[in-house]
Amino acid sequence: MVELKGGKTAPRLLEDLDAYDPRRPSTAGYNLLVNFPRQHENEELPTTIPRHKNQCRHQWDVKQSECHLPLIAERPDPKAVSTVAAFCEHCRCHLKLSIEFPPGGASPCPSHESPLHHFIYRAEESNPRTRVGYAARNDYSVGWEDLVSFQCSTTECSAKLQIHTRSPHLRPEWIDLLTNKDIIKPRAEKAMLDDPTRFEGHAVPLPSEVLSTLRTYIVNALQNSNRRTIPAHNKRWLLCLGDTCTELLEYIGFVRKDDEWLVPCADTSAAAPVFHPINVLLEDVEKELLALLLKRPDDEKRALKVQYSLTSASQLLARTLGAENYDQNPSSRTSISHDEEHPFYPSLGAKLDFRDDLIKFAYERQLISDPEGTPYYLQALQGIATGRKSEDLQTFVAIEASSGKVSAHDIREAYNALGLGLGSEYLDDDHIIGTFQSRAADSPRQESDLRRALQIVGQHRGSPSIQSMASKTVTNLEQALSWLGATDDMDDNFVVAMYNVKVEEPSAEEATARHAVSLIAQHRNSSALKQWLETGVLGEVDMDVGQAYNRLQIDDHTIEDSFVLTTFELNYQEAPSQADDLRSALRAIAKDRKSALLNNFLDSKVATTNHPLAEWPVGLRNIGNTCYLNSLLQFYFTIKPFRELVLDFDAYKRDATRDNLRESTIGSRVVSEQEVQRAQRFVQELQKLFQGMITSPTAFIQPELELARLTLLSQPAEADLRRSSTTGGDGVNLGEINGRPIIGPLAALPMSETTENNIKTDGRAAENGIESSEPTLLGNDPAEDTADQEMPDLVPANFPQQPQKDPVLDDKENLPPSEASTEHRDTIEDPVDPLAEALPLQSTEQRPITNGNHKLPDLQGPTATKDVVIQPPSRPPPYPPRPQPEENKDQIIRQEIQMGAQQDVTEVISNVLYQLECAIEATSFDPSGEQIDQIKDMFFGKSRSYTQNLRGDFETKEQFFSYLFVDVASGPKTIYEALDGAFDVQQVQVDGTYQPQYSTVSQLPPILNILVQRAQYDQTKSSAFKSVNHLDLEETIYMDRYIDSDDKDLLQRRTQSWDWKRQLRQLEARREDLMQTDLKMDVPELLNTTAGSLDEISKEGDIGVTAGLEEAIKEAATEAKEELESIKTLVKDLTANVRSQFVDRRKLPYRLQSAFIHRGTASSGHYWIYIRDFKRDLWREYNDETVSAVTSASQIYDEDKNPGRPATPYFLVYVRDDVKDGFVDPVCRDVPAQSEAQNAMMNDVPDHFAESYSAPVQDGQASPMVNGTIGAPIFLT
Repeated sequence: MVELKGGKTAPRLLEDLDAYDPRRPSTAGYNLLVNFPRQHENEELPTTIPRHKNQCRHQWDVKQSECHLPLIAERPDPKAVSTVAAFCEHCRCHLKLSIEFPPGGASPCPSHESPLHHFIYRAEESNPRTRVGYAARNDYSVGWEDLVSFQCSTTECSAKLQIHTRSPHLRPEWIDLLTNKDIIKPRAEKAMLDDPTRFEGHAVPLPSEVLSTLRTYIVNALQNSNRRTIPAHNKRWLLCLGDTCTELLEYIGFVRKDDEWLVPCADTSAAAPVFHPINVLLEDVEKELLALLLKRPDDEKRALKVQYSLTSASQLLARTLGAENYDQNPSSRTSISHDEEHPFYPSLGAKLDFRDDLIKFAYERQLISDPEGTPYYLQALQGIATGRKSEDLQTFVAIEASSGKVSAHDIREAYNALGLGLGSEYLDDDHIIGTFQSRAADSPRQESDLRRALQIVGQHRGSPSIQSMASKTVTNLEQALSWLGATDDMDDNFVVAMYNVKVEEPSAEEATARHAVSLIAQHRNSSALKQWLETGVLGEVDMDVGQAYNRLQIDDHTIEDSFVLTTFELNYQEAPSQADDLRSALRAIAKDRKSALLNNFLDSKVATTNHPLAEWPVGLRNIGNTCYLNSLLQFYFTIKPFRELVLDFDAYKRDATRDNLRESTIGSRVVSEQEVQRAQRFVQELQKLFQGMITSPTAFIQPELELARLTLLSQPAEADLRRSSTTGGDGVNLGEINGRPIIGPLAALPMSETTENNIKTDGRAAENGIESSEPTLLGNDPAEDTADQEMPDLVPANFPQQPQKDPVLDDKENLPPSEASTEHRDTIEDPVDPLAEALPLQSTEQRPITNGNHKLPDLQGPTATKDVVIQPPSRPPPYPPRPQPEENKDQIIRQEIQMGAQQDVTEVISNVLYQLECAIEATSFDPSGEQIDQIKDMFFGKSRSYTQNLRGDFETKEQFFSYLFVDVASGPKTIYEALDGAFDVQQVQVDGTYQPQYSTVSQLPPILNILVQRAQYDQTKSSAFKSVNHLDLEETIYMDRYIDSDDKDLLQRRTQSWDWKRQLRQLEARREDLMQTDLKMDVPELLNTTAGSLDEISKEGDIGVTAGLEEAIKEAATEAKEELESIKTLVKDLTANVRSQFVDRRKLPYRLQSAFIHRGTASSGHYWIYIRDFKRDLWREYNDETVSAVTSASQIYDEDKNPGRPATPYFLVYVRDDVKDGFVDPVCRDVPAQSEAQNAMMNDVPDHFAESYSAPVQDGQASPMVNGTIGAPIFLT
């Protein structure tokens, strides 16, 4: 690890000067003034910064007579030296800070170019600690003195800075003589006993009187140049000091001569600053006595009847170093604990309160001063940018990275990826290249990642040979397959799909991807791939029979047809989302064998099930990237009130007249007539599907394309798509009216009118140009635009802001829910403009005709009486539009479905619930006019947030929510730990300050939806990734702990639980500090290893080892080990406390009813759902066409140990226990008897082969799929 040798800005240096305790130098040689914190590997802030238990944080006060300062408005004078002398009122150490500006400095800091000094430590001009002794005796074992020198790194300034620190003069035993009552009392009593008559009426002095007496003598000495004497028998002298203080008095400069004490003689002739040794000594002691006086109890100070005060030196120090009025973040001007500052800030020589521009300035100065430390400085800048969520700093980081700079974190990861550990920086290039080649040969599928790591290593080392090796990516078939993440048994469709996935990765190069496809095409002699490379359109793909056997993992090409089907069945059960590809393989084998059995199987239209039709649910066929849709539809079908509402829709159907719509708002919006009509079509399509699921004689049915489109594609998205297809089609362009194109014979729509009538203008936000409300962990009413404006905008300080989505990665299924979908279930993004009145036909009303800028005369105006000759057109009229063929309509709908499939999970759920509410009549309205209906009664609850304002009062806000939002990004959690994150107290920003906020549930819904946030964003790679941390589910959860209540016991428990969690976070952070070091050892092991090394060094005798150092390190190792054990015990106890805090609160049970599961990554994957049948005490797995019984609930609750792509719960549904029997009814079948008889007629295909398979895919219906994707990364599968 490179030692940092950068500098410090003036504010940083002053901050460190306040924290630097020169009384306790580090045995490891660490000096806070000149050294930097140990290099940190991540952005997480250590909860506490370890300090010595007696370490002083200085409060510097001025020693005026030793100061020399310019006037406030005066620019630095190269001829003068500015000096600030001060002492600490706590530890009584002394400070002298001096700065001078060498002649020739063109522009001393601060200036426009350099807003702050940037000081570099000058070791050659600094003196190590020296001992100083008594003035009167040759004893140099008393005090110490340090001198540290710096110079400003900017060439225009080059100011030289010296910092002197000196030990206090008053030793502990001397202070005891002056303040210990047990010493003062016998001293005074002895004086009174020796001469009772003389001391009659005198009392034993208080410690404050003793200190004040000595200080008075010293002050008088500083003000009077004539050397005065004090009789040794002076009553005040004897009572307060006497002979026991002789050693102290002589040190200060008092001299005993016979029966008198000669007072020190100060030099009073010189003007300030005065640096005469006796003056400096006397003022130092006087200030130390004053500091001791101010620490005395108030009753003692009141007895003196004298008011003492000190003058802070902070402003003088800041002004001297040009750091008095630097730009600060507004939010940092409140009181901030110094322990909250991340080590990244001091590593840049910056401070937590710097504005972004000063952070960049500090970073740039570090790079100039210490180029070798660039990787770590860049890492620190990245960490600060991420921690601040600063777009400006993040953009700056991206620019730095694009210029070829790499961070220390990236370098470590790159070396680790190549299997090279600590110290690998010193290996030669050939060794590193050889290691790369060896690992690439062993793991060809990881070659692209290894090359990226090699590229970083090459950049870091500045090695042309390594960078050249890293750039040679794809040269043969194996490398081409590896680079694309494909295998040789994938057909051409899959190769193109993997190409599309690859080019969307941020670091991928399209030219390399095309070259990889070209190599595969040449190897296979594939005309389809070659056509794709030339035209972008894939030619006809016939899977090679050998490729087909490989795809089904069949080695023996002579096995019987029945065994081929068995193998096909096994492959399908393992990966049902790859059915199309598996069928292509089976079709190639059937064609090669001319097998009637295989062809009959492929042509079969129905399938059977081992379960009686009346007792088992049907599956839903995946019609191309719709596995998430299928799971969602299955879930809604099992909710009995929902299903009955859909089946009996006419009884709930809304009157869509415009007058009726004005009375109803959904999410504070007045819905339009077009929205209602579309929503009712959606419910009617859903009704048809539900009827088919009830009466189907087959094991699965296929959802209609129109239902998929209406479910996945919201109305605004549909309108945008239709608008773009209208304006961008191939129709005949007849010009424009008011800027709107006319396509074919249709008149152009008029320009949009304002839609303010469609939005309730009550101060609530929508995406339509109104500011949105604050992010929350509760999923709000999908159509609710925002919260009331009474509450200030709140941004949780510890809640990660959603990163901007990667423009080349639109797998929205796996990305975080959008802000809109988090705040409101389905606020239609852009309300569709109401259709204008139709333009009158030309036959009934003549309209002005325009041609360019020339307006033809109005035939019905004043000129209509004149003869107007209309010239015949110069070209024939356009052909009228033909009806589109049916297959073209299907293709358009499929395209719209694919667009809708790019909506994220919450957007689809929001679209479903919003359309249901639009389609049905309200049952009532709440006080704000919000519609209440059966959907809200089933799926919506209400949350209430409590936010403390600046006055200390709590403001409340209540809002609907349709799901709870939980996060597992930080690690594995129990369901309660995850839910706590939605309700626990957190710090949110209110008017520039952070205030506490917590949430409760004021109204629980019968059906409680929980969204598990798994999509995370890697700022370093600028890409999304999926968190696969385990969520430990409970079959029953109790919501009592979250309910809104005035129960004082519940409130007290919550507060105590929050405090325990705060302690746990601190302990975990401290444990991480002790467990993780750069040498992959914990701190105790590292210290013991160090002690062992020192022992070996001392035995060899070549290098001297400080006496006692080895023992001190071993002792520190023991302390660290004991601390780890203590932390382990405390964490265990606190965790147990948290988990048992509410165990007796069990009046509101909810039972797990459904779990949506996702297997895959952030760019591909597959969904299925587990649904509980409470009546039959059975779990079922719904996996597209297949519905099967779950033999062991462990596959739902236990962690999936698949290391690459574990299955993880993504969306959970809990049902209130008291309503579950009436709400959950998974099996609803009414199969006609004739259909059952027909279903039994399966003579051509054995039942065990025909089970669970769909009808063959017709040409043009579905595209080849990759892990649930079609062509490119597809979402909601």
